Amino acid sequence: MNISEKIFSKEEKLSVVGLGYVGLPIALEFAKSLSVIGFDINSRRVELMRKGVDPSKELDKAAFSDTDIYFTSNPEDLKKASFHIVAVPTPIDKNNLPDLTALKGASKTVGSIIKKGDYVIFESTVFPGATEEICVPIIENESGLKYIKDFKVGYSPERINPGDKVHTLVNVVKVTSGCDSESGEEIAAVYGSIIKAGIHKAPSIKVAEAAKVIENTQRDLSIALMNELSIIFHKMGINTYDVLKAAGTKWNFLNFFPGLVGGHCIGVDPYYLTFKANELGHFPQVITAGRSVNDGMSKFIVTELVKELIKSGKNILNSRILVMGITFKEDVSDIRNSKVADVIEELKSYGIKVEAVDSMADAEEVEHEYGIKMTSQISGLYDAIILAVAHKNYISKSEQFYIDHLNEKGVFFDVKGLFRNLSEKVKYLSL
Repeated sequence: MNISEKIFSKEEKLSVVGLGYVGLPIALEFAKSLSVIGFDINSRRVELMRKGVDPSKELDKAAFSDTDIYFTSNPEDLKKASFHIVAVPTPIDKNNLPDLTALKGASKTVGSIIKKGDYVIFESTVFPGATEEICVPIIENESGLKYIKDFKVGYSPERINPGDKVHTLVNVVKVTSGCDSESGEEIAAVYGSIIKAGIHKAPSIKVAEAAKVIENTQRDLSIALMNELSIIFHKMGINTYDVLKAAGTKWNFLNFFPGLVGGHCIGVDPYYLTFKANELGHFPQVITAGRSVNDGMSKFIVTELVKELIKSGKNILNSRILVMGITFKEDVSDIRNSKVADVIEELKSYGIKVEAVDSMADAEEVEHEYGIKMTSQISGLYDAIILAVAHKNYISKSEQFYIDHLNEKGVFFDVKGLFRNLSEKVKYLSL
């Protein structure tokens, strides 16, 4: 009996290491039909999940119902599993270099409990080659076992999109790969038991790693073009969204829009690819240029806003500005790599008094991550309002709401261009 058959019969267990935005949905989906061990080093998060609460606020309590899963923060419990899925964060550091701390830690944990015949599948975004060049040696060193001979490894890139209720885990084609033909088939079979959209078997681990990292690099470059166009159109005095609406009437025009590019994927993955390219002696000009444009949008927003405040006769040091939204995208609680935080810090560098609100973000988490104390409620009049994140409850507010909270000659910066009609009633800016 092969490993997939043993897992399907519950003779063997499956584990998921790392229960964040990626790991928890995978663990719960498998637990509908398989016996699963969900492991996370954060015991507080584990306690919440044991109560049927998703700490990331993506899944409701019903997602935990009728599942065969044991949540734990004790690595020893992982010994009961033979098929281990690693889904830990792979962010970048302050120098925009890959931070593999969590990935290396997870590899060490798995290496300490793995036994002969086990499988380890990585889902974390990495540069091509990282799984076999970095993770495998750690597992070998910790376990004393030999790669391929004693244990098998695969890579299946995550495609979780926080806040998206349509393109969910089971409804998106899953790319899988293994270290040899046998593992490739077994890994595809296990994932195939839950993925309705089907499986794409990549010919190698490195190909699967590369596929993941270019998915978001492509989006990053597309958004970078829109951001650069918005800068150009701003100088021309025309609205970018009006231009895109007109251009979008052509059947093959790609509908991307300008904006702040943060989060744990699009704003991060290109740096993994450029890191590896530089290591190989190639300087990726196009990818790097796109990153530069997108990373510069926070400063562009603040610079243009400050110019308008000065034109309006405002004293910058006495200005009061409200920033609405701090998560990396609309209608999610995820604040990782939020570029709105950069906007706030840039505003503060001018000596401006900034108040930030967000209906989705956890105030303690924001303060811990960015040192930003959020305002509990919107009150009084502001010299400027920046609508930074298009949360539903912000875009559902009337135009009058924003007008009523701006003082005389106040400026409204609508990052997403959602309230363009306000351009006739207040000083209006957008990307």
